[in-house]
Amino acid sequence: MTLGRGAWKGVAIGVGVAAILVAVRLLPLREWMVQLEGLVRGLGPAGMVLYGAVYVAAVVLFVPGIVLTLGAGFLFGLGWGIVVVSIASTIAAGLAFLIARYLARGAVERLARKNPKFAAIDRAIGKEGWKVVALLRLSPLVPFSLSNYIYGLTSVRFAPYLVTSWAAMLPATLLYVYLGAAGRTIGEKASRSPWEWALLGAGLAATAAVTILLTRLARKELAKEALEGPPANIESSPR
Repeated sequence: MTLGRGAWKGVAIGVGVAAILVAVRLLPLREWMVQLEGLVRGLGPAGMVLYGAVYVAAVVLFVPGIVLTLGAGFLFGLGWGIVVVSIASTIAAGLAFLIARYLARGAVERLARKNPKFAAIDRAIGKEGWKVVALLRLSPLVPFSLSNYIYGLTSVRFAPYLVTSWAAMLPATLLYVYLGAAGRTIGEKASRSPWEWALLGAGLAATAAVTILLTRLARKELAKEALEGPPANIESSPR
């Protein structure tokens, strides 16, 4: 019996999640995070503020945030990791938006024109406002760091943009922070009971499933705006 397209995508997603966990466990990233943990723990609450500041600076400078998002889960656990990443990513999104709108509009416009979807995104946001921003956050057409600047060129107002970005980024934040926290958990205690492994696996599966479902729904709505192709061409949503 051959697997359908949807089944193969499920397999690919599972392999991708497993690969991230293995990377967190085995690659130098783990050693780096362990070393960073000493600094962060020594600073107390200020360590979270420092990590958040580094996150903001990285995103504004176009550094992919996925490693830092995984790192937040590894260092602070699921709950505090989500708090740190959610606040930092929202601040970064707002800062880049303001830079594009008021400080570096010409440079950002030249960069935006290189993205073939920018004109369509601008038209759609002009018509639907923050609703399109929410859909794009759930299913990004451009990298996260670049999109923050591009939104600053559109007609969306700052306050709705910021609130919408915060809410729509939460599913992916939860998924990647969960993966980082799970990677630490696996490393700390290899001899877990079957029930603990089952609970960990179920949590990962549920989190990934919700994120993928929201991505599919967003892409279906974006396809109606001619911003994205049919939802059959779904890939994992990057942070």
